[in-house]
Amino acid sequence: MLDTRHTFETPEGIDLGLSIAGVVVRAQAWLFDLIIRIIIYISFGIILAYLGRFGMGLLLIIIFIAEWFYPVLFEMLKEGATPGKRRMGIRVINDNGTPVTWSASIVRNLLRTVDFMPFMYGLGLVSILINRDFKRLGDLAAGTLVVYEEEARGAPQLPPGDAEALPRPLTLEEQQAVLEFTERSTRISPERSEELAALLEPLTGKEGEEAVKQLYRYAHWLQGSV
Repeated sequence: MLDTRHTFETPEGIDLGLSIAGVVVRAQAWLFDLIIRIIIYISFGIILAYLGRFGMGLLLIIIFIAEWFYPVLFEMLKEGATPGKRRMGIRVINDNGTPVTWSASIVRNLLRTVDFMPFMYGLGLVSILINRDFKRLGDLAAGTLVVYEEEARGAPQLPPGDAEALPRPLTLEEQQAVLEFTERSTRISPERSEELAALLEPLTGKEGEEAVKQLYRYAHWLQGSV
């Protein structure tokens, strides 16, 4: 995939990385949304055809409203994703990593007309290809990004065992190291587990297999398995 990784720094000083969606997946999302709108237009057209010219006038109004506000409403009410974007696993956010705002969504979608020129999103495609964050002109003006949805990670799956409180406070990085060691230890050899556990002998006060089991107990305590 011709996609990149964009890193944001949160107010808490934590780096948050998201994958930027490229041309192909965005085009597929757009096509899916287009098909949905066409089905809506045909359905209304069949119904309103019985009203003659008045019905055709209503249909044109519906098409106008849908073309301009379909993406805005979905982006604001469905966490930045139209049905097409949700199907492809992408969504719109502000380029500082925050949820997209009404003003940003309106600007990026109003400028679809410019992106579409001279035909079939020609200017938008050029803008995406020359921009490292794959922004079309509407994204540049609105300060938005299209990124992949990140699957939420659940709690680490630890080997069964008892919990024991840590003998002393650990930094967040040290706590993560204990949890990751315990989670991954089932996928490496016992000898390698003991070798890694030996590095934490000042914390466990044990050696060999007992050191590994001690780290398991600390990990369960950190995870809240009391």
